[in-house]
Amino acid sequence: MTSIGILGGTFDPVHLGHTLPTKAVADYLSLTQVLLIPANIPPHKATPNVSAKQRAKMVHLACSTEPSFRCDERELKRDGNSYTVDTLKELAEEFPQQTLYFIIGLDSLLTFTRWYKYQEILSLCHLVVNTRPHYQLNNVDQATIALLTNHQVHTITELKKYSSGGILLLPNTLPSYHNHLHLDISSSEIRQKLANKQDCSQLLTPSVLTFINKNKLYR
Repeated sequence: MTSIGILGGTFDPVHLGHTLPTKAVADYLSLTQVLLIPANIPPHKATPNVSAKQRAKMVHLACSTEPSFRCDERELKRDGNSYTVDTLKELAEEFPQQTLYFIIGLDSLLTFTRWYKYQEILSLCHLVVNTRPHYQLNNVDQATIALLTNHQVHTITELKKYSSGGILLLPNTLPSYHNHLHLDISSSEIRQKLANKQDCSQLLTPSVLTFINKNKLYR
């Protein structure tokens, strides 16, 4: 039984805070493949001078050094609103024999019960939650408490008993958590640094940084 990890995001730009923790998750769960899926952003919201095509190109470059990583552009090719549930339905049809693991951050978990058709999302995949160092599950609303009560599992063995519907909060001991620098960086901070001509070589893969500089992005 093979398994696929899924990481969605605007990836504007994709950075090591996306790829390093995801690699740690893939190793921890023995995932055979990980799809990085750039989200479609309405044209008026896109970063000035960075197109969807360029965001996708950067994801392809970031994936090229990791054999199990692949950029999946389906959401960029879809018209109108692109919902996670639609993407997962398509993937479930394409990979009927495979378990899908949807990788999200703790911040996304806290709003998950407000996502479009969130219960249907859980019928299609497991949720794997990247926690943060020293991050506590405080201020959790009643809907999220109920969600965790019904779906949370505590071990990989327990998670793998089912084809979907589990929520696993990853332990803080995964290798990626020892590098706070990468985990606590955001795309918006990187855009700011690039605009200020500050060094981002520790935050981006070399090929992505080269692409940004060559195309004068985020200036």
